[in-house]
Amino acid sequence: MKKFFPTLLLLLAGTVMLLSVAQKEEADGLQVGDIAPNFNLLGVDGKHYSLDDFPDAKGYIVTFTCNHCPFAVMYEDRIIALHNKYAPLGYPVIAINPNDPEVQAEDSYDKMIERAEEKAFPFVYLFDEGQKVYPQYGAERTPHVFLLDKTHKVRYIGAIDDNVRDASAVTERYVENAIAALERGEEPDPNFTKAVGCTIKTK
Repeated sequence: MKKFFPTLLLLLAGTVMLLSVAQKEEADGLQVGDIAPNFNLLGVDGKHYSLDDFPDAKGYIVTFTCNHCPFAVMYEDRIIALHNKYAPLGYPVIAINPNDPEVQAEDSYDKMIERAEEKAFPFVYLFDEGQKVYPQYGAERTPHVFLLDKTHKVRYIGAIDDNVRDASAVTERYVENAIAALERGEEPDPNFTKAVGCTIKTK
């Protein structure tokens, strides 16, 4: 009996560790190759949008971004350019603000409307009210891109390019290269990079 209890304790400890690892992996969100969950979020135009509202899309540039973050602001013009270049090819930008406005007032829905009008955003800009979508995706920063194909399969996760501060000094256009690979029927390489930006604001 004395030998039995230490063995049982070890087995229980191992089970708890495995469950903790599984829960952590689940909490980490999507991986390349996963099917992204759909959503139904309010846009700055007062309408709700889901992935189904883009029936002609060949893919989706789902971008978690916001108003206040300096990194997100530095990327605004590049996100606009991405949409203007690739939406006609079937890859629209779908921008989602994941921040809690009670933590960061500049990211409120009303401020989103103001920013979208100020910058003349050509893409939908959606509010993740209640912060339900970004954890499912595993977004950690603003901006953070999840490139999906038309089946909602994740094909690339990460940064837009390799130079946050100077668009003219970019040498690797990760999102553009990933889309080009999909258009050739190939796998993006790289299909994952580290997102650089502000942490998502939550209580």
